Amino acid sequence: MRILVTGGAGFIGSNYVHYLLENSDDEVVTLDALTYAGSRDNLAGVIDHPRHEFVEGNVCDSDLVAGLVADADAVVNFAAESHVDRSIEGAAPFVETNVEGTRTLLDAAVETDLDRFLQISTDEVYGQILDGTFSEDDPLNPRNPYAATKASADLLAKSYETTHNLPVLITRTCNNFGPRQHTEKLIPKFLRNAAAGENLPVYGDGSNVREWIYVADNCRALDLVLREGEVGEIYNIGSGEERTNLEVTEAILEAVGGSEDQITFVEDRAGHDQRYALETGKIEQLGWEPDWSFEEGLEQTAEMHIKNKNE
Repeated sequence: MRILVTGGAGFIGSNYVHYLLENSDDEVVTLDALTYAGSRDNLAGVIDHPRHEFVEGNVCDSDLVAGLVADADAVVNFAAESHVDRSIEGAAPFVETNVEGTRTLLDAAVETDLDRFLQISTDEVYGQILDGTFSEDDPLNPRNPYAATKASADLLAKSYETTHNLPVLITRTCNNFGPRQHTEKLIPKFLRNAAAGENLPVYGDGSNVREWIYVADNCRALDLVLREGEVGEIYNIGSGEERTNLEVTEAILEAVGGSEDQITFVEDRAGHDQRYALETGKIEQLGWEPDWSFEEGLEQTAEMHIKNKNE
């Protein structure tokens, strides 16, 4: 296939581009606006690959997008503003990229004979769940601007599948971590602070629970859905590896030899969801299961962090 990967110079997107070029014969076109969260460095080693083309541009540029989608067999849409704290400070960029950018891609896809359109989403669209797990059929109840824009994009994609017969699939994944993640996110930020002897600011009492997946496992799941998922379906991707934020913080300190005296509890984030958890039977029926435990993934991530710091 010829696969257009939008947001492919960001965290998960770049890991997926690496995965495709290492594990398939597909041609890959990466579209990325290279905002603060995207970097050519994330594509080091593959940016000049003979089966890879990099295009710098905005997913809201309808003329650019139309040309790229017309030449593609499949679109995988990672392009998104994704940091919840930033969305609370100002939602406009999130609406522009996450909603309007998705609309631009979908409109371009209507004019082509696309085989697959994979919309990358998040468990946050469901809102919080105190007990049990969310299934793909549960209603959406986003509780912060970031999650609301991702839910909007999901609904828009589903509507195009119904009204325009587009071959849309949607994945909703739990919290990713691993190489190439921006340092504004919890695990890389805390790894940096812990290694530098700085404070680790934990929201509230640290009891909020997240489900964590190593990015390599997510990339395998996304590729499986792209190739073997049923058009029109939604697939949750989760690891079952639930940790409180305080447990994650303590594990990071242990990984880099920091002190628990570095933990600083700060005022909780507005609208901070208490817990996310996903039911993953549908993706498991396709034959996927995670290879990495949280501890194994964190050890690998910490080692890479230390190596990069010393280089």
